[in-house]
Order: sequence, then structure tokens, then C-alpha cells
Amino acid sequence: MVKKNHKKWKVIIPILIILITLRLILPFVVLHYANKTLSSMHGYYGHVSDVDLAIYRGAYVVKGIYIDKIDSATRMRVPFISSQAIDLSVEWKSLFHGRVVGELAFRNPVLRFTKDQAEPGAVQKDTNDFRKVLKSFMPLQINRFEINNGIIQFIDEGSNPIIDISMTNTEVLAENLSNVVENQDLPSTVVASANVYKGSLNFKMKLNALADDPTFDLNAELKDTDLTDLNDFLKAYAKFDVQSGTFGLYTEVAAKDGKFLGYVKPFISNLDVVGDEDRKDSFFNKIYEAIVGAAGVVLKNQKEEQIATKVPIEGEFGDTTVGTWYAIVEVLRNAFIQALYPTIDNEITILSVEKAAKEEEKGFFKKLFRKSDPKNN
Repeated sequence: MVKKNHKKWKVIIPILIILITLRLILPFVVLHYANKTLSSMHGYYGHVSDVDLAIYRGAYVVKGIYIDKIDSATRMRVPFISSQAIDLSVEWKSLFHGRVVGELAFRNPVLRFTKDQAEPGAVQKDTNDFRKVLKSFMPLQINRFEINNGIIQFIDEGSNPIIDISMTNTEVLAENLSNVVENQDLPSTVVASANVYKGSLNFKMKLNALADDPTFDLNAELKDTDLTDLNDFLKAYAKFDVQSGTFGLYTEVAAKDGKFLGYVKPFISNLDVVGDEDRKDSFFNKIYEAIVGAAGVVLKNQKEEQIATKVPIEGEFGDTTVGTWYAIVEVLRNAFIQALYPTIDNEITILSVEKAAKEEEKGFFKKLFRKSDPKNN
């Protein structure tokens, strides 16, 4: 009996030694692989400070990660994204649905866009490149994505004054991105919130993340943003500043089969452009700010103390149509007839896109047959 126990321990002890050794060595192997991958990216350079493994839950944590963009001309590195930690793990609850998928959680990330790299095409390229980086770390298909206490910055160092604006305390939760639970047309959800200069941003979207064409239904609202905190932005791009005022934005957009439909409602409340601080401005700048302030007074709904409009947006991806004249009419209607309500109207859904597409087809055939009808010649 003693001999049998002795032989058993001869087998168990080496296995334990191997497992412990692997547990001790594996973080260094993963760290080496991560830094090798990040340092060899085309157009980027990245680094990871440390890697912790949590084998019992099928996860590992990448700590102190940053990725910089490399300027192709100067070869200088510009901060792009950083995060205190990224938790990559298996989403265990999806195993009950017969799928092996992963989840990502970013802690205290910072995402920076600069003027020259903030065009839609550049943002899309950066996003695709970053997805490739994440895929090298997480081979599983991502089903759950989370951001905790994030910051999104926009920087323009070439402007006067220099622009550095940001959304803080950004929280994002995206679920069922891999369509693990297939029980509706829009199975995935994204919910986000952020602080924007004393105001708040709330964003909700349902989507089919695996659809060939963008298919989603979103609404978002930005409330009570203090315009005086954005004076550098206004000075640089609009050539005036404000003494007081708050900004809000309400939008709904839905998309299906390559088409989209929605609206944007911007609001400015309690606007005051000209003040004592403008005494040192140039003569022409004083005239310009006076005109802006006067326009604000003329177009303001006196009862509600707000300037507002509703801009419809409709079209196909790559062929956007914005109702500019409709926006002007809405400004005048808000100023002189009826104030718009600062809220989401809950009037846009996926069905709205389908209905608009059918009406467009009917209109096309009506025009076609009208032209072919000899009575109309």
C-alpha cells in the first residue's frame, strides 16, 4: 500500500511542478508576445507593462497598455489609445447557448483623435487596425464589450487657440455582438453614457452586428452642455465666443438594406454672445459677434429662451441627404410659432426605413409611368 502511494506521488508531484512552472512562465511569454506584436504594427507602436493570468476563469488582464500612431513624415509618435487595463476572458454564460465567445472590458481607457486623423475614413481605418490588434490577443469572437470610466478627446494643436475637448466618465456596454441569442431582428444592444462639460450624453442602440449592410435603430441625447466651456472651440472654428448658453442635441436614426432615415434636433438655450470680455476684441470681430448675437435674438423663441431646429437626414450610405431648407423652416417655426420640445420624439424605427423605401419605389414608378403616358406629353 505504501509503495502504491509512493508511486502515485511520483506521478502527481512532477505534474504539479510542470503546472506551477507553466503558470509562472506563461505571463512572461504572453507579455513578450504582446509587446512584439504591438511594436511591429504598421503605422503604430504599442507597449504593455504587465500581464496577469486568471486561468480559473479563462481570462488574462493586460495592464498599462498604450498604442501610438506614427506620423509617416516626421516618424514622431502621437498618442492614440491607452488603457489602465484590458480584461480578456471567455464569456461563460454563452456556453449554455452552445457558443464559445469572448468578452472585453477596458478600465480607464483614453482615446485621442487629432484634427488630421479625425476624418471618417481615417477613423474607420484606425478602428479596423485596432480590431486586428485585439484579434491577435483575443482569438475568440467578441460577444460582450465594456468600457469603464473612459475619456474620448479631440485635439487640434494647429488651431488658435489650441483645441482640446473631451467626453469624460464614458461608460459603454455592448452585448450579444456575436448574435449568440437569436430571438429578434436586432439582437445586439449598445448602451453608453458620458459627461460633456456639465452636460450628459446618453446613447442607446439596437443592431444586427452580423448583417451585411448596417442594420440598427439608435437614439441619443446630449443635454445641458455649457457653451462657455467650449469657447476655445468656438473661437477657433466659429470666430466668436459666448458669455452664457447651454447646448443640447437629440437624434434618432435607423438603417436597413443600405438606407438610413432619421433626424437631428440641436438646441441652444439662454444664449448671450456679446459681453464685457469682448471690449478688447478688434472692431470687425465686435461687429461679427454683434451680428451673431442679434441673429440669436431674432431666431430665439422668446417664451422658451431657446434656439432650435429639426434637421431630417435620409439617404444611402455614401450618398447622404440633409434637409437644409427644412432646417431653416424649423428654425423660423421655433422662433415665431411653436417651440420644439427638447426631447427624443420616438418616431424613427427600422419600420420607418422600410416604409420610406417603399414610398420611394412608388414615387419612382409613378414618375416612370407618367412619362410613358402619352396623355402627359
